[in-house]
Amino acid sequence: MSKILIKDAMVVNEGQTQQASVLIANDIIEGIYTGECPQADTEIDARGMWLLPGAIDDHVHFRDPGLTHKADMGSESRAAAAGGVTSVFDMPNCIPQTVTMQALDEKFFRAAECCLVNHSFYLGATRDNLDVIENLDPGHVCGVKLFMGSSTGGMLLDDRDSLKALFKSSPVPVAAHCEESSIINANMERYTAECGCEPPVEYHPLIRSEEACYASTSKALDVAAGTNVHLHVLHLTTARELELFKAGPVEGKQFTAEACPAHLWFTDQDYRTKGTLIKCNPAVKTQADRDALRRELTGGRIDVVGTDHAPHLFLEKQGGCRTAASGMPVLPYSLPVMLELTEQGILKITDVVRLMCHNPALLFKVKERGFIRTGYKADLTLVSRSDEGWTADAENNHTKARWSPFEGEQFRWKVRKTWVNGHMVYDEGHFDTEIKGQKIAFER
Repeated sequence: MSKILIKDAMVVNEGQTQQASVLIANDIIEGIYTGECPQADTEIDARGMWLLPGAIDDHVHFRDPGLTHKADMGSESRAAAAGGVTSVFDMPNCIPQTVTMQALDEKFFRAAECCLVNHSFYLGATRDNLDVIENLDPGHVCGVKLFMGSSTGGMLLDDRDSLKALFKSSPVPVAAHCEESSIINANMERYTAECGCEPPVEYHPLIRSEEACYASTSKALDVAAGTNVHLHVLHLTTARELELFKAGPVEGKQFTAEACPAHLWFTDQDYRTKGTLIKCNPAVKTQADRDALRRELTGGRIDVVGTDHAPHLFLEKQGGCRTAASGMPVLPYSLPVMLELTEQGILKITDVVRLMCHNPALLFKVKERGFIRTGYKADLTLVSRSDEGWTADAENNHTKARWSPFEGEQFRWKVRKTWVNGHMVYDEGHFDTEIKGQKIAFER
């Protein structure tokens, strides 16, 4: 049995930071030592660096199958590992949509062949697949994805009766994209009449407005009340929506909320320079909204940070509000972005670990991941900090799309190495593509 000792790192875990060494045996954390360490086959000198649990990203779009011209499980799992992310929950809006057991099984089979990180998949909710949802395996399926706006195909579901039936039936958490389509459509009609058939991207947060987000989120929570569903609202963007959620520890909450790095970094003023590169749904909104989201990273209303990593080709991002694709590649930079917010005093490094590692594990009841604990899976990432910093560019992007709205941004924190189940899959820009992640287990 090969053993690896990560020696003398600053270990960040469960609200504390302390110098310690972590011993890995096969895929498990065998021990954590603050004094004398046992012998190991391989020693890694981690002095001056920080060892974190691998991040669990509850919200990615790997575009596989059917849209692999822009991303696939192999390419985007490499980007995940480069960003310190060791587990991902992938969304169902691919081709074919993941709305049947056959489609779900095929994605698990595909991931076993080529995904470098641990994985689970959402089943998409439709008006016709309630029987499939009722029979999901809560031990291996992360959740059901509910599109209450911004959906393609048959996954738009926003009438109260259908929502109530879904919430009563789902044995797994329901993760919801909340935007009110009728409000969005009326806004698009208004600004098209004002600006022409292709409103400039600066109008995107006015079309996909605060009102559209609040109306949909408040409806979702209202319908879910009185059921036993765990409703997890994705990518909050407005201060007003935050008022709908309770502050406090994630354990025991029926309603939880996610924020994304793009909405925590950019504001509507950045459309002037970034243009459609920051076009996503729901839209990047005002500085006041961003500041409210940032406050709740420590205030307790934001429970997790997930990326909404949604790659498109650069060509697909051309146009305006109507034609430019919505979504952006984020994974290689999500952890550096969040750690950079610690430099601004927005939160502490222990908060970053809570939001990106511990809370996703607790919220979804992930088995033996998300913490640096003896007996847990050895999903770990080693990061460093320097005043000189580094610049995001195409060379360190690692996605198939090869662009990001974070390109040109400077970060002081950098991911150096990432272990998935005890195997080093990422090391200073290099990947071990022979390693494959595991199907995530849940304790429900």
